[in-house]
Amino acid sequence: MTKNTENLNVAAFDAMPTPEEIHAKLPISEKAAHTVTHGRNLLRKILDRKDPRIFVVVGPCSIHDPVAGLDYARRLKALSDEVGDVLQIIMRVYFEKPRTTVGWKGYINDPFMDDSFRVDIGMQKAREFLLQINELGLPTGTEALDPISPQYYGDLITWTAIGARTTESQTHREMSSGLSTPVGFKNATNGDLSVAVNAILSSSRPHSFLGINGAGTVAVVRTKGNSYGHVVLRGGDGRPNYDTVSVSIAEQAMVKAKLPANIVVDCSHANSSKKPELQPLVMADVVNQIRGGSKSLVGVMIESNIEAGNQPIPADLSQLKYGCSVTDGCVDWGTTEKMIRDAAVLLRDVLPERIS
Repeated sequence: MTKNTENLNVAAFDAMPTPEEIHAKLPISEKAAHTVTHGRNLLRKILDRKDPRIFVVVGPCSIHDPVAGLDYARRLKALSDEVGDVLQIIMRVYFEKPRTTVGWKGYINDPFMDDSFRVDIGMQKAREFLLQINELGLPTGTEALDPISPQYYGDLITWTAIGARTTESQTHREMSSGLSTPVGFKNATNGDLSVAVNAILSSSRPHSFLGINGAGTVAVVRTKGNSYGHVVLRGGDGRPNYDTVSVSIAEQAMVKAKLPANIVVDCSHANSSKKPELQPLVMADVVNQIRGGSKSLVGVMIESNIEAGNQPIPADLSQLKYGCSVTDGCVDWGTTEKMIRDAAVLLRDVLPERIS
């Protein structure tokens, strides 16, 4: 008798709808497709120095309430229309949350926030939410964490981040080489920049790896390489790296690697010592650097929500505070408006000088 030697710690294999089935239920609309295509084209032009604007990835640390998320998106779309000649606004729509140990893993993994882990429902709800945002005419950005998820909703994403914990991962570098969006690679949690530079180099090359196709069949995915990788500075080991010296060091590292010196600053995380109220100071510093002549700074990230701060997930979900993060703390909507409007005013007159 053959003894069982596999799946010893697996409790179950639950069926998951295929990407094609989810797409068929929630097909991309003409308006949403235009938002995605137009947003990606603008980003590529910014990264190619053919468009002088700065792009701003702004929104909740994570999406947990689609009603509040849509409320936020409508406000952001109005603000985007107001400052669009200076800033290309992209809504931060994060569904997957990497955890240092354990905790809520995000809207796709646990949409009901009750440890039921209905990933099948979460994936459908995530795609539905992305459709709504794109149909407003607002491009979206997200973190690619699970290598299978892009098959389900990648057609609705304009910009992708690879997080500090996964930038060094071969799996995520390979995945990025096939993504249809520009990709921002964060420096490591200890501040190491080389892992992000190496990730850009790796993802710019063709790769072959195991994945799934639209029918949900395991396939060998063969990619062309992604030429729009760039660095995201998020600080590390409790120290910021958005200052002029750190930006200059990042520029030199990218030039040495024969890469375009495209740098985005994450105003949150270690750059603000995980204190959301410090994000406006980081943003102001970046704006001053651009006004001072920096051409490598092409974008910023802001963690923002309707209400400031964050909250624990209560046992009674009816007690959740509306529009307040359940993961990292955020600045509130009023602060967000001021940060973006102030930046637009200060940058409007220097944009023509950024075209080389």
